[in-house]
Amino acid sequence: MPVLAVMAAISLLGVPAGPTAPTEVRAAAPDLTITSSARYDVQPDRQRVEVTLDLKVTNHLKDTKTKRYYFDEAFLAVLPGTSGFKLSWGGTESPGVKASKKTKTYTLLRLDLAKRLYSGKSATYRLTFNLNDPGGAATRELRVGDSLVSFPVWAFATDATPGSSVSVTFPAGYEVEVEAGSIPAPSTDAQGRTVFDSGRLEKPLDFFAYLVADRPGSYAERTVTAQVAGVAATVVVRSWPDDEAWADRVTELLRTGLPRMGERVGLAWPHADPLIVQEAVSRSTGGYAGLFDPREGKVEIAYYAGDFVVLHEAAHSWFNGSLLADRWANEAFASYYATEVAADLEVKVEANELTDELRAARIPLNAWGPVGTEDVTQEDYAYAASLAVAQRIAERAGDDGLRLVWADAARRVGAYQPATGQPELVVGAPDWRGLLDLLEERTDATYDDVWRTWIARPTDLPLLDARTAARMRLAEVIAATDGWQLPRPVRDALRAWRFDDATTLLDAADASLTQRVAVESAATAAGVIAPDTLRTAFEDDDGFDDALAEAAAEMEVIARYTKADGARPAEITPFISLGLWGETPEADLAVARDALARGDLEASAASSAEATAIWSAAESVGQGRALSIALLVLAAVLGVGLVVNAWRRRRRKRRLPMARPIRAD
Repeated sequence: MPVLAVMAAISLLGVPAGPTAPTEVRAAAPDLTITSSARYDVQPDRQRVEVTLDLKVTNHLKDTKTKRYYFDEAFLAVLPGTSGFKLSWGGTESPGVKASKKTKTYTLLRLDLAKRLYSGKSATYRLTFNLNDPGGAATRELRVGDSLVSFPVWAFATDATPGSSVSVTFPAGYEVEVEAGSIPAPSTDAQGRTVFDSGRLEKPLDFFAYLVADRPGSYAERTVTAQVAGVAATVVVRSWPDDEAWADRVTELLRTGLPRMGERVGLAWPHADPLIVQEAVSRSTGGYAGLFDPREGKVEIAYYAGDFVVLHEAAHSWFNGSLLADRWANEAFASYYATEVAADLEVKVEANELTDELRAARIPLNAWGPVGTEDVTQEDYAYAASLAVAQRIAERAGDDGLRLVWADAARRVGAYQPATGQPELVVGAPDWRGLLDLLEERTDATYDDVWRTWIARPTDLPLLDARTAARMRLAEVIAATDGWQLPRPVRDALRAWRFDDATTLLDAADASLTQRVAVESAATAAGVIAPDTLRTAFEDDDGFDDALAEAAAEMEVIARYTKADGARPAEITPFISLGLWGETPEADLAVARDALARGDLEASAASSAEATAIWSAAESVGQGRALSIALLVLAAVLGVGLVVNAWRRRRRKRRLPMARPIRAD
């Protein structure tokens, strides 16, 4: 008869890999195998998930002639935080179960079998336990309530043993998402319950899922009112009725944080209607811990989000696309002001840290796409990098400099403003180009290196090069303006980063300024005052053709005046004096000077021409006049002689005797 080997064999069962799954308890080739059909029953009214495992236990050992093998106990690793363990079976004997070891990542159960399990035999047992909501931090992994349910799901089996399965049942009314891991899509049973079923698992220990469910319903509301930059800000905080802790925390952060944030940003509260801040699951926030919708005036903040996320979303009240155009810029300064206000409030927050791992996923921030379009690692890099950029910008600009930039951006005031007159407005919020221009306009620092290192795509770099050249050309031309103002088309081209157009205009401006020097030099040499019409033409928005034409016209008029002034006789001879009799060429020159000074070029030219003509013709006119006078005198003399002679003849006639007639007899 064989000897009975009383061997208490122990099977150490493996656990799945996942966020809460340890990997230290695994058996390579177990002599005792277990498969299970695991059922998770979500019970929100009892704030727990009840787990039922129908276990099939099989002894794979073979007896020898002298030894007989059996198992009378085994060890099973289950989820952490479990309790209420019960082991039962269909026989008369009573099995037992107790926790042998508890860690943060698993609980190790000792299963005392009701009867010895001999070689080649199998037995079935039912193990039940509960996943109880422990309460506490909003970020806890296990939550079971009327509004929110979240918990991990494992399968249970010995290593390399296929055949286990998992099912999860949620009460009717919950919307369920698989946050991590994988499980087939659910079905809805006759009672309206949501049911997940893994089916038969070939590798049970590779199975893991993390489920999050919320039940839409009424929110508990409370109103927060705070003074933000002199404006009353009203925020309605909506929380799940069973999550008062979340509401308390968020309400206090907004009450104390918004006024300080308004001071730092320097802009009034931008919302006319109350801002809604609503508790949510990550599904409703697009997989993000927070989501700001400026169109609806609503912020969704995940139930597990930390204080940094709350303050970050609060900063989106300003940085939401209406103040700055690019995603990276809005995220950058929302994160920056969140960290600054947290420091002001002495609230410890965990911001996005730029690790070496994230640096390996680097992308230019201008290449950061819309929400949900990037690889997760690149998305994390962009959040962390944008904060790093904002911190570098703020270090150079200072709080006051940033406030000036935000004020201009809010009023749509672009860079390159004229020295006088009304501000020139632009259309839309500044993008990465407009922001760079405003920063360098409103602060005493340069940021080109930041843009090249962190923001610009390779295709953007030639634009930055062209910008540098155009701004150097601008500085040269401005130095030559000597108080004159460049026309708006130059500034518009610079603001639009149309640097070829801007350079062409600046070259034309330079040519106009060269003509200005020529005009002023000619006017000084001629002793006249150049009019303001050239400046008016230069500063006009119609371009520089008018200025060049005006300069040419003024040079022509000054030349005519110079010619007229040069036509003045060096010596006034009698003939010239006679020729100038009744003429006023000096007065004509005075009229020409006055007309030129007031910009009446036509009148000036006409008066100069008149003076030139008078002086040029004075001698010949005098000579003509002298000849005329001589002829007149001669004519007068001759006329007097004829009169005298005629008189004398008449007198002789009166003295002669009268002739008498001769008569013949």
